[in-house]
Formats: sequence, C-alpha cells, structure tokens
Amino acid sequence: MAQNMMLYWGSGSPPCWRVMIALEEKMLQGYKHKLLSFEKNEHKCEEVKALNPRAQVPTFKHGDIVVNESLAACLYLESAFKSHGTRLIPDDPTEQALVYQRMFETNNLQQKMYDVAFYEYYVPEGERLESALKRNKESLVTELKLWDGYLEKMGKGSYLAGKSFTMADVVCFPIIAFFPRLHCPRERCPRLMEYYEMLKDRPSIKASWPPHWLEKPEGPDTLKNL
Repeated sequence: MAQNMMLYWGSGSPPCWRVMIALEEKMLQGYKHKLLSFEKNEHKCEEVKALNPRAQVPTFKHGDIVVNESLAACLYLESAFKSHGTRLIPDDPTEQALVYQRMFETNNLQQKMYDVAFYEYYVPEGERLESALKRNKESLVTELKLWDGYLEKMGKGSYLAGKSFTMADVVCFPIIAFFPRLHCPRERCPRLMEYYEMLKDRPSIKASWPPHWLEKPEGPDTLKNL
C-alpha cells in the first residue's frame, strides 16, 4: 500500500513535514521518498516538474493520484485511509469545524513568522526597512498572543483543537517548532512552548524530524529580539 506512494520533500519545510507526520500517523511507513536540496534547487528538477508544474515540494504521488498542496495531501491521506492509524478528523461536526479552523488559520502564523524570521532572505537588501521589520514583529507578537489564548482556553495538556491529537496538530506543529529553534523568548508564547514540549517526542514527529535539525539543533537567532 505505502510502497505505491512517492514523496518529494525538503528538510525543514513545514509543508513537507506535515505530510510526513500525517503519513506516520496513518501508519503508512515504507512509502518511497526523495530528499531534495533547496540550496541546490533540486526541487526544480524535471522529475518534480513532471508531477508538479509549480516545481515545489511537497510533491506527493499515490498510484496515479498526484496531490501537491500540503493541506490537500494531508486531507487526502485521512480520507483514503480513514480506518488506518490515528483518526485525524473527528466525525462530530462541531469538533470537525474547530479542527478545520485551526488548520487553515495556521497560514496566518506561518506567514507572520516568515515575515520576521526570514525577512532578510525574502526582502532584497536595498528594500529593507527597520520600520517594516518592526511592524512585522508587532504583528507576530499579536498572532502569538492569539494562539497562546487558544491553548489557555482549551486547558492544560490540550491539543490545538481539543483533548485529542488531530489534523490541526499535524498541520501546525511544524510551524510552532521554529519558535524554539530560532530562539523566540519563551515568555512571548509560554503556552505554545508547553505545547511544543508535549508534542516534540510524539513518535510520528520524532520519526519525521528534519534531518538537518538533528545535525544542528539550533538555528539562527532571528526571533531572539521579538
């Protein structure tokens, strides 16, 4: 079953990581995969382009089915293998609604983190402004308070959408993992850091941990002065 799957991925990419967590949670170990180097632009190779005209990763293929957007791939895996491994989408409509809300809301946290952590990577040197970076930091601090509030409301030991691990956690954890790695002050998001500590040793997360993070556990301190 899993042998009929192929995943092209890059180490440390949150979209790739979430698909890998979903595969682990659905007990689909043994899938074929190819690790591509972003530095060498390997994700833009012809092999990937043949499946994904955007030349991006993750690029995921199951038999004749190709799903390239990470959220779509995660939802596909849950739908196609609903009875396998962990149930990641609850049946109850109210619970389901919150899972979907947190899943798609993750895009806000991801973009605002990128706008600060990778500001110098995305913005050419001649276009960088301290005032713009300051606004980005303020926006990220506000976003972190929002997510900390969600967890506070859920209660200690809770996951993002309740008492069970769901697709919301699959999607969001790879973003949250960047905050301790990039030296975000713990006091900026204490509940998120508790959540990170609770999940970082989960088998699906440990099994899919970015290999270059294992080699170099700490990243640059781009979130240190948040």
